[in-house]
Amino acid sequence: MTMTTRAFLAATAAAAATLALGGLPAAAQAQQPDAWPSRPITFVVPYPPGGPTDLMARLIATPLAQRLKVPVIVENKAGAGGNIGAGQVAKGKPDGYTLLLAASGNLAANQFLYARLGFDPLKDLAPVMQISRFPLVLEVSATSPIRSFQDYVAFAKDPANRATFGSASNGTPQHLGAELFKAQAKIDISHVPYKGAGPALVDLMGGQITSMFDILGSSLPHIKSGKLRPLAVTTKTRSPLLPDVPAISELGYPGFDYYAWHGVAVAAGTPRPIVTRLNAELNAIFAEPAFKAKWQEIGSEAVAGTPEQFDRVIQSEARRMEALIKGLNIHLD
Repeated sequence: MTMTTRAFLAATAAAAATLALGGLPAAAQAQQPDAWPSRPITFVVPYPPGGPTDLMARLIATPLAQRLKVPVIVENKAGAGGNIGAGQVAKGKPDGYTLLLAASGNLAANQFLYARLGFDPLKDLAPVMQISRFPLVLEVSATSPIRSFQDYVAFAKDPANRATFGSASNGTPQHLGAELFKAQAKIDISHVPYKGAGPALVDLMGGQITSMFDILGSSLPHIKSGKLRPLAVTTKTRSPLLPDVPAISELGYPGFDYYAWHGVAVAAGTPRPIVTRLNAELNAIFAEPAFKAKWQEIGSEAVAGTPEQFDRVIQSEARRMEALIKGLNIHLD
């Protein structure tokens, strides 16, 4: 083969490669992912097994694996309010093979609660899609003399009473949602933190604490069984799961809107085509009526949308949590 022939074949191969990439410039070609996905994907849940966040990941993992045609393995990496698992994804390789089941804590609130987070959720993680909105429900024991939201506010404002609220722990949505309400209602209710929502609910049903602003999904069975009395939900509108329970915004606090939320995120720098593909597949899953029905059973609205829409939620909530947490001087380390 002559040098002229070899040069011609090399030029032809280079031209073919350029055409295969759609004539993209060299910088764009370098960002094109390999045939993704070509191996199993790890779905990191930064909380213990068995909780609502773990359940959400497992509900998503099966249909996502079917659509991507690779295994999606749920891996629990609990600790430090979700920071350990979130940090692992944030500092991992941005190749689309590790996903994070992110929550409002590790994306928005924790950066202001912990002095040494170890990563920047707003810079080191890239949003893919919001997946949930969990209302909180203000509730008391079924045996409590407090029978309405108005009774509750009056009870809390009476200095003769020692009104308390329980939470799953300091800095959790149950804690911060109640603090947000306290600030707007200008009432003093003492916080009683527990090691998990379960022990707090046990004491609430037993009358050891006055109230709780709990995530609706975890309290719903106790409400249905008649052990807890719901007074109001914290979202702007009523929950379809409790249509007869008013929203706080209806009861003299217009605009009050607080909910726990979750989403899927990846390491910042993950190629945009992978983020776009993940977003499209998740939107397709959440559009299926059977899946939406399962999602509602865990107490959440099925949320979907674009990465940009989810990013706006994160940014807005981060600003609100910064003002609340710094204003109350809450620190967890």
